[in-house]
Amino acid sequence: MRIIVTGGAGFIGSAVVRHLIGGTDHQVLNIDKLTYAGTLTSLRDVPPSNRYRFVQADICDRPRMAALFAEFAPDGVMHLAAESHVDRSISNSAAFIETNILGTHSLLEAARAHWQGLPEPRKSHFRFLAVSTDEVYGSLGADGLFTETTAYDPRSPYSASKAASDHLASAWHHTYGLPVLISNCSNNYGPYHFPEKLIPLTILNAMAGKPLPVYGSGANVRDWLYVEDHARALLAILEHGRPGETYNVGGRNERTNIVVVRRICAILDRLAPKGAPHDRLITFVADRPGHDARYAIDAGKLETELGWRAAESFETGIEKTVAWYLANDWWWKPLRERVYGGERLGLVTKG
Repeated sequence: MRIIVTGGAGFIGSAVVRHLIGGTDHQVLNIDKLTYAGTLTSLRDVPPSNRYRFVQADICDRPRMAALFAEFAPDGVMHLAAESHVDRSISNSAAFIETNILGTHSLLEAARAHWQGLPEPRKSHFRFLAVSTDEVYGSLGADGLFTETTAYDPRSPYSASKAASDHLASAWHHTYGLPVLISNCSNNYGPYHFPEKLIPLTILNAMAGKPLPVYGSGANVRDWLYVEDHARALLAILEHGRPGETYNVGGRNERTNIVVVRRICAILDRLAPKGAPHDRLITFVADRPGHDARYAIDAGKLETELGWRAAESFETGIEKTVAWYLANDWWWKPLRERVYGGERLGLVTKG
């Protein structure tokens, strides 16, 4: 296949690109705006290949998207380009509306125009995968799991913008016949994760002897998914999923935030004992506004229909992740020094 990947210099997108070029014969056009969270250094491990090309462009630029579709002539799209950090959406929602909603509309229209002009059988085989999040479902209580039929109930500007993106993708399937698939994933972690997120922030702050901020009491629950498992799932959905369907992707690894932080501290105590015990740095801070209590994904549909399984448990995945950050300061140190130094984000300001 000839696949356009949007947001391929970001955390999940770069894992997808590495998987496509390193593990398949597909051709890839990677389109990324290179905002603060997108960096070409995340693609350093992409094997040299004439099957790969990168273009810096904004998905909101409809004429540019149309030109790239015409030039590359894709068989599929994996749409991952998005503003993705909840805390940043609280203090600056405009960027999330622009990229996640208007950008998705621009891309869907470019894809539709391209798809309608394809000859058979390429037209029948074309696929558009909109990659989304479990946060669109809102918050769970102590029991239950998100399924593909769970009603949307977004609680943050970020999740609301992704819910709108999902609805647009679904509408383009039902109204125009565009062969759209939607995936909703649980929290990802792993190598090349931008330092503002919980796991990399905890690792890097602990390594530097800085406070480890934990929102509220740390009781909020997330279902953790190793990013390379997610990349494999997305390709399975693109290649074998049924148009018009949604597939939930989860690792079946529920953990409270405080358990995650303490586990990272324990691994660092063993691998980098100089600062031990690292859990002395844990600092409970005022909770995030609108902080969802619990997410948990039922990935049974994906597992049953497409045969995907997560290869990493949380224990094996977090061990690999901590070790990666310890060994790869060439990647994260410039980001900590020039882009994001670990400061608190998402504080509510007056409108």
